[in-house]
Amino acid sequence: MAVLAELLLEHGIRPRSYRTGDHKLLCPRCSHQRRNRADPCLSLTIDCDSALWKCHHCEWSGGVRERDEPTRARQRKRAAPVLPTKEPGGITSEILNWLSARGISEATARRNRIGSAHIYMPALGAEVDCIAFPYYRDGELVNVKFRALGSKTFSQVKNAERILYGLDDIADQKIAIIVEGECDKLACEEPGFRNVVSAPDGAPAHVKPGDPDPEDPKFGFLANCADRLDHLDRIILAVDTDGPGQALAEELARRLGRERCWRVRWPDAGDAPCKDANETLLVHGADALRECIEQAEPYPIAGLYDILDYTDATLALYRDGRKRGLSTGWPSLDPYMTIAEGQVSVVTGIPNHGKSEFIDALMVNLAHRCGWRFAVCSFENPPEEHIAKFAEKYLGLPFWDGPTRRMSEADLMRAMEWAHAHFHLIRFDDESPTIEAILDKARAAVMRYGVRGFVVDPYNEIEHRRPANMTETEYVSQLIGKLKRFAQHHGVHVWIVAHPKMLRRSEGGKWPVPGLYDISGSANWSNKPDLGIAVYRDPDNGPTTAQIYIHKARFKWVGKIGMVELRWDPITGRYSEITGQGNYGSARAYVDDA
Repeated sequence: MAVLAELLLEHGIRPRSYRTGDHKLLCPRCSHQRRNRADPCLSLTIDCDSALWKCHHCEWSGGVRERDEPTRARQRKRAAPVLPTKEPGGITSEILNWLSARGISEATARRNRIGSAHIYMPALGAEVDCIAFPYYRDGELVNVKFRALGSKTFSQVKNAERILYGLDDIADQKIAIIVEGECDKLACEEPGFRNVVSAPDGAPAHVKPGDPDPEDPKFGFLANCADRLDHLDRIILAVDTDGPGQALAEELARRLGRERCWRVRWPDAGDAPCKDANETLLVHGADALRECIEQAEPYPIAGLYDILDYTDATLALYRDGRKRGLSTGWPSLDPYMTIAEGQVSVVTGIPNHGKSEFIDALMVNLAHRCGWRFAVCSFENPPEEHIAKFAEKYLGLPFWDGPTRRMSEADLMRAMEWAHAHFHLIRFDDESPTIEAILDKARAAVMRYGVRGFVVDPYNEIEHRRPANMTETEYVSQLIGKLKRFAQHHGVHVWIVAHPKMLRRSEGGKWPVPGLYDISGSANWSNKPDLGIAVYRDPDNGPTTAQIYIHKARFKWVGKIGMVELRWDPITGRYSEITGQGNYGSARAYVDDA
């Protein structure tokens, strides 16, 4: 059974000590996303073999307990870590030659206090000359790792504390590079990177990506170094490319937080592929090693995709034909509605009247005019179809053949490059799309990409886990409340699309304009949002006229109640102002009878 420190680390909780009593520390769920990142908003109470916590900002709470009685007894009796009895011996010419053969200079070796030793190696059954790698914390020698010269046999001070090699080099740093071995750490110093640490025991071969062993003692160093790791804004994982190395990267990212992890790709093309930092230094040189680290990529987050991840699928859609219908146009902003950060908009409309297209159009407009970035969780659009819609709205050219020239492949790639800079897709291919899971991915998008807009479309596709004793009205109120808190805490605008309940046609067969109170489930669809919008196409006005109804504008500086008619161009899918009606379309006030 895992010790208490390891159980807490499974949840990302890393206290400075594990004494019994109350602790105040940063919250792994929300602190890194807050303006006041230094506020210790998580309360942790440790009581011998158990711990309870609650965040007073995001309301996250939970607890862990050690359940294995014999293990608990052993843990309470476990002795303090053993400290080395002496410093390593002086560096020898033989060791300097050994390091030089690996591209590591004498200056780097001496700064890191590399030494020598002559010790008994159990695996070799003999006393041998070794290179000694000293491990320091705050200048105090904590451990020494020995490597036999002439072989890959290792040994360490028995029962010494496991910490990161080079730990003092990341003191007071905001960015750290984690490698897999001591020589990789030394290699990274050659192009100038000193903020580098190495896992003390390399990669555990039995850990599998996606199925890690939380009790593996090789990860105990994370708890021992939590005080240094907690304050990092970015962690660059520069481990080996082999299976154990990638498993190590996955487990480090999972425990330390994927949203602040980046990964290095070593050269893998041509006749000189490399598996780690030291090999890259030897084969390609210091400049290439520096370039690999400087070009580290964000660590992938399941369900959060870049536009260019769908290049092949979108090109296949272009070349081979569509599977779903064409997109529709885009409306422009006007005095009846403006978009402010930290607010929530509810959008409704009769099916096929264009409410989702309205949101897509608005996003393209904000991205083009203001440089906004968006996280988009759209359940009804396959990625390649959605990208095709963005391309049409950006280029003003049809994706498909028709009466006018369709966009070329070069046009499409240009539009995708633009969309890549502004849109990030949230998908749920292998997990349930609960509102909590959706918001977790949106938080990652805010931190990683700086998104300012977030779309959930539609509400009914979310997996709702409403408690049996909670009414739907209460549930909708809580859901919109979570969206509003998210919008306010992260400074983004949130749009959620919600379908109206069944409406009755008039005697002439015409659908009424849906209001916010017509949305199925709760009057809170009208009560709680900052903006309430309905998209409607009146058959009396012809197929090329769309009406945008602003049913609610909480703040006068954001907008006001009214309706705007816009002209829709079925060839390009774009919306435009109606000729002769000024800069903002044909706008007229109306009375909301809802």
